[in-house]
Amino acid sequence: MTEEQSEEAPGGGLSVKEEDVEKENVTEMAALDEEEEEEDEETLPHPEILDIFEEGLAQLVQDPLLCDLPIQVTLEEVNSQIALEYGQAMTVRVVKADGEIMPIVVVQNATVLDLKKAIRRFMELKQQREGGVKQVSWRYVWRTFLLIFQGEKLDDDKMRLKDYGIRNRDEVTFMKRLRKK
Repeated sequence: MTEEQSEEAPGGGLSVKEEDVEKENVTEMAALDEEEEEEDEETLPHPEILDIFEEGLAQLVQDPLLCDLPIQVTLEEVNSQIALEYGQAMTVRVVKADGEIMPIVVVQNATVLDLKKAIRRFMELKQQREGGVKQVSWRYVWRTFLLIFQGEKLDDDKMRLKDYGIRNRDEVTFMKRLRKK
């Protein structure tokens, strides 16, 4: 008897191996259908997903490491806070003329330009959260205002903050330039 004859079922039907393969295929198809049904059942509208995400984020922000962050935190703010904890970043306290202090987080080897960009991001997020002025001309801001650390103007955008002697938690003053007559 050959191998083909032993697998052939009586009456010319499917062989035992073919029946097993057919059963496996049917089982796999049923499993796929069940997965598709589960996916359809788990599909949530966008507002509900946002609510779930915001609840999880609110719980995450309660962590002692991240408790200083606002409720509407961005990924960039979370990453900055983590970098601070690992000593990869520093906080520069930028003091405005009205006395308001802006805690700006920059990497350890940041340049003056990096600090200016971080101030811009900080202000844009603050305005977005408070619903303030929509557009600010940052070109105008940096032509009109300057940053000063211990009486020295931070006017070279390529120079590192360390080279000016700025360390973690140091205060930099944000003030209006004096016009030359």
